[in-house]
Amino acid sequence: MPVHVINFTGPINASTCGQLIDKASIAVQQKASKLIVNIATMGGECSYGFTMYNFLLSLPIPVHTHNLGTVESMGNIVFLAGERRSACTHSKFLFHPFHWHLQGAVDHSRMSEYAMSLDYDLYLYARIVAERTEGARETLETEKYLTAAPRIIDPSQAMLCGLIDAIEAPVITAESVNSIIHG
Repeated sequence: MPVHVINFTGPINASTCGQLIDKASIAVQQKASKLIVNIATMGGECSYGFTMYNFLLSLPIPVHTHNLGTVESMGNIVFLAGERRSACTHSKFLFHPFHWHLQGAVDHSRMSEYAMSLDYDLYLYARIVAERTEGARETLETEKYLTAAPRIIDPSQAMLCGLIDAIEAPVITAESVNSIIHG
């Protein structure tokens, strides 16, 4: 059974979410023994990041996520879906406040809905980070990073915080079945 590798190098949005679901589904259909998702992303839309996280967790094969260089914002949530998580020596993780782009006129009701949604996304994000890094030597102050004080975490710190299991080069073999997703 081959190992399938998805190289995810783009934003988190409707298009790349659909591509990831499609490529991962093909790997399962082709009876892959494992899925490796190499990630380099500056993040993107919360709803699609949570969708990708939940989808990767539901796969019936082991998922290994690897930070190719930078995993930022909602990329951290997708990254945390890995049963095994690793990062390149020269990589980083960035946690920072959410921001939305509003278009057109917004009434009070819609603004309340946006605020409620932002608050829930913050709660969900922090809960996922806490669950996936439980038992780490250092605790991440996720809510602080997402509201007021952004933080960059290097691979050594990521080991202490439970974000990764190893600092290593990405897995690239001739036997792997590779797919590329970019925005």
